[in-house]
Amino acid sequence: MKNILESLDLEAVNPGTWLGAESIEDSNASIIESINPATGEVIGSVRSTTAAEYEKVVTTARASFAQWRNIPAPLRGNAIRLIGNALRDHREALGSLVTMEMGKIKAEGIGEVQEMIDIADFAVGQSRMMYGNTMHSERPLHRMYEQWHPLGIVGTISAFNFPVAVYSWNAFIAAICGNVNIWKPSPKAPLCGVAVQKIVNKALADEGLPPVFFLINDGSNELAQQFVNDKRIDLISFTGSCAVGKKVAANVASRMGKFLLELGGNNAIIVDEHANFDLVIPAIVFGAVGTAGQRCTSTRRILVHCSRFDDLKSALVKAYGQIRIGDPLADDTLMGPVIDEAAMAGVESSLAAVRDAGGEVLCGGERIAGAGNFITPAIAVAENDWEIVQTETFGPVLYLIPFDTLDDAIAMQNGVVQGLSSAIFTDNLQNAEYFLSQSGSDCGIANVNIGTSGAEIGGAFGGEKETGGGREAGSDSWKAYMRRQTNTINWGKDLPLAQGINFDL
Repeated sequence: MKNILESLDLEAVNPGTWLGAESIEDSNASIIESINPATGEVIGSVRSTTAAEYEKVVTTARASFAQWRNIPAPLRGNAIRLIGNALRDHREALGSLVTMEMGKIKAEGIGEVQEMIDIADFAVGQSRMMYGNTMHSERPLHRMYEQWHPLGIVGTISAFNFPVAVYSWNAFIAAICGNVNIWKPSPKAPLCGVAVQKIVNKALADEGLPPVFFLINDGSNELAQQFVNDKRIDLISFTGSCAVGKKVAANVASRMGKFLLELGGNNAIIVDEHANFDLVIPAIVFGAVGTAGQRCTSTRRILVHCSRFDDLKSALVKAYGQIRIGDPLADDTLMGPVIDEAAMAGVESSLAAVRDAGGEVLCGGERIAGAGNFITPAIAVAENDWEIVQTETFGPVLYLIPFDTLDDAIAMQNGVVQGLSSAIFTDNLQNAEYFLSQSGSDCGIANVNIGTSGAEIGGAFGGEKETGGGREAGSDSWKAYMRRQTNTINWGKDLPLAQGINFDL
């Protein structure tokens, strides 16, 4: 552990407030401890940002934006290229820190850093492709077109389950658009925020570029509320629960600010009578057990055709019995701990609710004795309309639900308040296309013969309904970080009015 922290230039106590490559630190500020969920040990700590420090961050960020927005977009893209290269140099160490602080297995931790590298590469290309349309004017000798301008300060509030990747989706794309970013990471993963801040801003400072990335930390949520309500923050990008996301949206909307929400997902996989189990089983297990079920895209519900129900049930119970649970840094571990005691209690209470409703818990939900927040992944037979099934449990709980017709399955899949990720496994072309049609999935992500988890950065990521409607990462998600401006130029010598109006003076 010590070697990992040293390689990332982390100390026992770290400043939690950064203005680019410069840190500021009030020695009287409160401390946020980083706890290893696999051992219960304190990894290190970070100082919270004080009110005075917050004001300095916002003021400095506004001044930096005035410089950064005037740097040509391709040069901003080159700055992100430098950051991507720096992340390549630190991929193993930063990925290991993600594993230590969050608990996901090492392959996932390193994979999360690879996502940062991938989005950096994507942003470099996107910096030369932020196009606007040209339109035909109804007035002679006029030209119309649209252009895109940066918003200003993008505030990113990230969650513990992806402590570095989701930040990069927002910060790197926002930066090529000409924005600066203030990041408030989860207090459950503060060291990752400090480590990333040091890496990305050193890459910029070495080239003499202005500070673009700023960091604040808050262990009490008081500063986070001020952050959300601050009129100087042009866009708030929030990743977290539906309940908190609704409050964020209401507060930002009340000040006429912009927000981007990536909230919960009660994701389902439909397994029809034509499904190939060689694809189905590993997809379900990874989707439900990966990151200990703590992804917004984790598979929560399996809607399986009645003719395949018993076979799938037996195959999944057998597969779950082979999952190696333990030290997430060990190469052969498939599932690490959940983040904290509350997460373990959430799994237990969900399974108790299933039993109370008349369902059957087939396996899992048992605490593993010893240090760390380890609990066995659970499978339960349930019904889709039960309150507990309608509620997202952020942990390794999977519900098996039978269906008779594809229309029934799609209705059940869509019959939850969230709308993030969805999938169907089938070798029937008509069923696959129907699932993807306007009569099919209502989610932001819909897959065929691929699970609900593991989205690629090239596509726009996000969901509908109470998932928030936001889109991050690929496609044209860059537009969320910019304001659109329509321009009309009269290059003639007369002033014809729109709609043929004659306003004679």
